[in-house]
Amino acid sequence: MTRSTEETVRAFLDQVRSGRSPEAAWDLLAPVVLAHQVRAGAREVLERSPANYAEHVEEMIEMFGDFAFVVDELLVDGDKAYARWTQHGHHVGEIDGHPPTGRPIETVGSAVYRVADGRIVEYWIQQDAAGLAAQLA
Repeated sequence: MTRSTEETVRAFLDQVRSGRSPEAAWDLLAPVVLAHQVRAGAREVLERSPANYAEHVEEMIEMFGDFAFVVDELLVDGDKAYARWTQHGHHVGEIDGHPPTGRPIETVGSAVYRVADGRIVEYWIQQDAAGLAAQLA
């Protein structure tokens, strides 16, 4: 595959993570992706597949509706790329046990992606869980 790190990550964010084309995960993710969930006091590594990630995006759409996803920053160095984003949606589905309110909701996140052979093979992700929880209260 001749796709660069920047092309791969930008396409992943624009097509898959944005919710526009979750099925593009099969072209942009390796068959097994190590997903490092970075949270204070509770680090976890999951194995994600393209199918699993596409389902994850569909779950986000169920919770936030058709959300707007904006990449605020993308920095690339070799086989790694750092992305920071803001997501705007509405609380249309249950989130962490909170029933839907219909209110606008904003989430902020960032991740470092590692790319090999034009596909994402690993990432380290951080989400503003406290900011989301405050909006759900």
